[in-house]
Amino acid sequence: MKALPRRALKIIEPQPVVEGAGVRLKRSIGTRTLDYLDPFLLLDHFASTNPRDYEAGFPLHPHRGIETVTYVLSGTVSHKDTLGNSGSIGAGDVQWMTAGRGIMHEEMPQVSPEGIAGFQLWVNLPAKLKMTTPRYQDILASEIPEIKRDDGTIIRVITGQMDHIDGPVSEIAADPFYADVSVPPHSSFTGAMDPEHAGFVYLFEGEASFPAGGSVGEVRVTSPKLVVLGDGDSINVVTSESPARFLWVSGKPLNEPIARYGPFVMNTREEIEQALLDLRRGNFV
Repeated sequence: MKALPRRALKIIEPQPVVEGAGVRLKRSIGTRTLDYLDPFLLLDHFASTNPRDYEAGFPLHPHRGIETVTYVLSGTVSHKDTLGNSGSIGAGDVQWMTAGRGIMHEEMPQVSPEGIAGFQLWVNLPAKLKMTTPRYQDILASEIPEIKRDDGTIIRVITGQMDHIDGPVSEIAADPFYADVSVPPHSSFTGAMDPEHAGFVYLFEGEASFPAGGSVGEVRVTSPKLVVLGDGDSINVVTSESPARFLWVSGKPLNEPIARYGPFVMNTREEIEQALLDLRRGNFV
């Protein structure tokens, strides 16, 4: 049976935002343009060599009901929480944190000549796991498998499976796929994709073409952009003079109601009120 490439359903221009104590970011999920792409709640892209853009960091703050995924391209982010966990995330490393019933943590980019660059993705938890025990999966760059294809394409598989290679992050409710893909000029990248998943491509370097459907044929996209993918069971990304590098992410939609308030994402307003009450009473964690 012939593969059905997913077309570019929407092309999202990342919006500049300031978060934490003054960190400048580009946000493409979690905006007025794209509030939510079930099961993904937020995607932030941070990249700067100017310390004033990031040095204030993200002081101690709470999360409940979600998972946060931090992927660092360059620089270092130090982190610690009120459960006694601490460490750092360096270039090529990933931290997949399941906040579950509640965690208080801080993330502080470290000032260095190379600055800081990377991403944070929020993944929703199903109702049955909203109040699960918090946990971390800290994955070093050396633990992330790299697939190198004959044309020079490089695929770093963080979670899910690609070319029979499994990513190191496991046991995630949304059954996600997350990869960092680099495609050289004048090349075509094709990959199988679960037809039941919702997904996107976040193009953060170069430019590439995606199927557009209808009489348009294909659409050319320049970075940085987020491409929401339509239905199908594969993706096809074509480069010309410029190489391209992108995040390729998909996950199983939860199809559940969401109620969100800042760092809390639950299913009802009552659950949000309970989270705020727990925070005020000091028994959140």
